[in-house]
Amino acid sequence: MLVRLLYTSRSASPLTPEVADVILTASRKVNPSLGITGLLCYSGDIFLQVLEGGREAVNQLYNTISRDPRHHDVVILHYEEITERRFAGWTMGQVNLDRVNPSILLKYSEKPALDPYALSGQVSMALLEELIVTACIVSRPC
Repeated sequence: MLVRLLYTSRSASPLTPEVADVILTASRKVNPSLGITGLLCYSGDIFLQVLEGGREAVNQLYNTISRDPRHHDVVILHYEEITERRFAGWTMGQVNLDRVNPSILLKYSEKPALDPYALSGQVSMALLEELIVTACIVSRPC
């Protein structure tokens, strides 16, 4: 059974491009063997990540992530059983929201800044869908 899990968290230390690269490199190395695909968005100290895959693999990965001391305030925004993946093309796609047109963020929130804690899971998923459509996702070969 396939599931989709969307969560948000705050970085425990300043989120530099190098830190983001370390996280993405590790994800892209491990996720294919787990059958997990997804997308990581970040801005300032906030992460917004969607994971897709088998229920057991996604749940185990989320539990590992929630215990990782590199971030805190980990909150599940949305969890659902799915019939097909929406993010199948990415072992872990990447969006640095600091480089996205602020009007995209403003379309879904009160301010042109990422704050998933103030949004519903449904609105956060709509933002991710918009990022897919507007080709804001960066990916490296698997």
